[in-house]
Amino acid sequence: MPFDRTAKSKNGKAPLGLKIAAAGGLVFLHLPIALIFVYAFTTEEKSYQWPPPGLTVKWFAVTWARPDVWEALTLSLQVAAISTLVAMVLGSFCAAAVARSRFFGREVVSLLVILPIALPGIITGIALRSAFNLADIPYSMWTIILGHATFCVVVVYNNAVARFRRTSASLIEASMDLGANSFQTLRHVILPNIGTALLAGGMLAFALSFDEVIVTTFTSGQQATLPIWMLEELVRPRQRPVTNVVAMVVVLVTFLPILGAYYLTRDGDKVVGHGK
Repeated sequence: MPFDRTAKSKNGKAPLGLKIAAAGGLVFLHLPIALIFVYAFTTEEKSYQWPPPGLTVKWFAVTWARPDVWEALTLSLQVAAISTLVAMVLGSFCAAAVARSRFFGREVVSLLVILPIALPGIITGIALRSAFNLADIPYSMWTIILGHATFCVVVVYNNAVARFRRTSASLIEASMDLGANSFQTLRHVILPNIGTALLAGGMLAFALSFDEVIVTTFTSGQQATLPIWMLEELVRPRQRPVTNVVAMVVVLVTFLPILGAYYLTRDGDKVVGHGK
């Protein structure tokens, strides 16, 4: 009888305790984010009162009219877009070399590629700042892009190399045997197989770059991306709800690429030629 009850538990619904634990974990993770959304509508502009004394939408108009918000948002979008593009090119090339080639030190190369995302951001930031100072490179949008590309490449590389390893090499060999040149093989065989993984990696890289703070602090000079602008507003508060409105935008901008990446990669095991 005990065996039967165990079998029913495995094949039936989740235990109540597990449901409560899962719900508690979700609340713990997302309640602070929900509070940000609530405080974006509060009528109190200097403190965080709970419950809010009143609700208003005026802060959206105030945020829209602030040029410093637009400047920071524009810079963040430019940095994230270019960093993602650089990461997609370099990450896919590295993934192709590691997954499809055999050479001395291949595992060392793979380790060095993924190392930046394992290091604390402050270490990466200090290293980049030291390198820029040594090379006498002035701080600008491009130094921020170089800093962000160091960890964005890792995200794209991880997605692409996993897909390359699930794609049968016989497809590429068959394409070459049938007379296709390298460009035709890339266009008609390789990209259709790794395209979703590459796009998902790019989306995740964009989300990481858009809300990155620590590396940006060391590589931005006098420029302020949107997360840096938010930190400065919290240090010397001026119209706190504006900061929460901007935080809502950051949440939405980073959530949508992550959601898109999830839907693109959830069927990643269904690769043409897989297992052949």
